[in-house]
Amino acid sequence: MTARIGVVTFPGSLDDRDARRAVERGGAQPVELWHDDASLRGVDAVILPGGFSYGDYLRCGAIARFSPVMGEIIPAAAKGLPVLGICNGFQILCEAHLLPGALTRNAGLRFVTRDITIRIENATSAWTRSYLPGQDISVVLKSGEGAYVADQETIAKLEANGQVLARYASNPNGSAGDIAGVVSEAGNVAGLMPHPEHAVEDLTGPSADGLGFFTSVLQAVAVS
Repeated sequence: MTARIGVVTFPGSLDDRDARRAVERGGAQPVELWHDDASLRGVDAVILPGGFSYGDYLRCGAIARFSPVMGEIIPAAAKGLPVLGICNGFQILCEAHLLPGALTRNAGLRFVTRDITIRIENATSAWTRSYLPGQDISVVLKSGEGAYVADQETIAKLEANGQVLARYASNPNGSAGDIAGVVSEAGNVAGLMPHPEHAVEDLTGPSADGLGFFTSVLQAVAVS
């Protein structure tokens, strides 16, 4: 049976179509979810895509985290539903307290857009099982508020628990500890500032390295 992965569209989302395409290339069926939905339609996993969301002028993700669909995602994630937040989706997950820390303005206060290399630190999460620990992959970064920050105690806990999902090979935005992504203690909720959905084939991306995020979750769903 083909896994069904929901991709949420918020008013302002830019990369929801790219995420659905990446889901298809990974071998699953994408399911369109709207921010105002009060049901997850029985999906096996959820992706919060990049771009923007309504209320970002206040603080990125601060308003979107109260949308009806998040009211469904938060308890489902607590029960083990795999959830991936990419860029703005990562910001929303932090605002919803599904992931620790926050994303702030880039060092130098400039929007950064370029191909980058990140290193997979945690290869056991629901979203990274197709990778090897320490594997370098080429993906796309495009964000103005992508610097990951947290207090020293939180950073130390993330490091000790293996909750750093990925690091920048060369820090582009001032993120603490070169952190490009983090994962929940249970390993099912992950946030990543770079965009793996823009790197799922050599023809249109810097590489096909990002496809592993979308094949990894199929392993997690099959195990569960």
